[in-house]
Amino acid sequence: MKRFIIEKSEEEFYSSHSGLALVGLCLNRFTSLTKRLGQLGPLKKGAISHADVLRSYIGLLCLGKSDFEAISGFRQDRFFKESFGLKGVPSEPTLRQRLEAQAETFQTIANFCVTEFLQKSGALFSAVSTGHVPVDIDVFTQDNSGTKKQGVSRTYHGYDGFAPIAAYLALEGWLLEIEQREGSQHSQKNFIPFLGRVLHKALSLTAAPLLVRLDSGHDAWETRMELASHERVDYILKWNPRGHSKTLWHRRAFAEGKLSQPRPGKRIAIFSVRDTHSWKDETGQKHELSCRRVIRVTERTIDKKGQLLLEPDITLEGWWTSLNLSAEKIIALYQDHGTSEQFHSELKTDMDLERLPSGKFEVNSLVMTCAALAYNILRFIGQIGLLGEKTPVRHPAKRRRIKTVIQELMCLAARMIETGRRLYLRFSRHSGASFQAFAGLYQRLAYG
Repeated sequence: MKRFIIEKSEEEFYSSHSGLALVGLCLNRFTSLTKRLGQLGPLKKGAISHADVLRSYIGLLCLGKSDFEAISGFRQDRFFKESFGLKGVPSEPTLRQRLEAQAETFQTIANFCVTEFLQKSGALFSAVSTGHVPVDIDVFTQDNSGTKKQGVSRTYHGYDGFAPIAAYLALEGWLLEIEQREGSQHSQKNFIPFLGRVLHKALSLTAAPLLVRLDSGHDAWETRMELASHERVDYILKWNPRGHSKTLWHRRAFAEGKLSQPRPGKRIAIFSVRDTHSWKDETGQKHELSCRRVIRVTERTIDKKGQLLLEPDITLEGWWTSLNLSAEKIIALYQDHGTSEQFHSELKTDMDLERLPSGKFEVNSLVMTCAALAYNILRFIGQIGLLGEKTPVRHPAKRRRIKTVIQELMCLAARMIETGRRLYLRFSRHSGASFQAFAGLYQRLAYG
């Protein structure tokens, strides 16, 4: 094997992250981020603008880098500046200090741009078999053990960290909103205002009916009341059977329900009940809400390995729903809610957002909102550029992981050339399908 001679070229403008050109187009064409940040007021003469600071950080997130120090490697990178139309790239202290000083204001603007991007980009919102566009809301945890960051506390997974709540729209998994929370905060605390904001955004993005899917942490009448107050909104909410007798439900299910036996020693009974909740509003007027609950009771007398059990093992499950479908269909629709766990993983792992970069809770909250915008941009790039016939990824899929988008399109090597007052991005002749996917996507974003 021949040995390589390692040299440093005198030529400039080589880039190992040409995909930032796609991100810059998405950010500047489909959002008003730069305009809104430019309206915040004048800065000191020579200071880097708010827009350049925030766009630079979103660029880092699109490369899977969340730490502020990572910006140091791009300060002299002309391609990085040209991709976003920046006048300057902030230093690490400037980036950190500006995000700390403007955390609340920046977050409000970035949160608006999350929805604006989905509106202006023409993102596709795929529905489930019933014609509903799903809205999956769930809490996940971020392990920040061994740190003294604001808001770090014991999570339900048994380690110290945060417990943000996120809402995803459609089968593609667009991130509608994410709210940073302390690790010990219960999922239902301050949930109703969050749910209201999510539904308002989702209803403005699609004319199709919505199907909201929630786990048992949100099993409360106030949740069902909020969902019922919106038009075009149906829901499946996992029932929390706390305080209920398995024996009584077992007896009723096998007396009234539809029975099946998937294998010897395992029987399943499914049936529906309807409950009514009454309450009075502030004026004293009485209201009632009737909700259907699908119940599934599973009885096992022989385990899956064939071992006889001394006593039957009984599992009690239930789902609140506003849908008038068969119980089996309700259960099947809820099972797809588990896909949101993959979306959490893409945020935490692919975008390096497990351990957050700041010690201040407000800054980390801003980081997660910027991550929502970066996540949607990467998802959009993947849906358009990596799902066609001529793509570097061969196996079929309904969507591409964020990690795949970063590997195949964001980290594609190229050389920027300036000649005749024009900029060229030149790829290797060995780029193959990656070049075709990149070129087609760039033309669509720039001129489509």
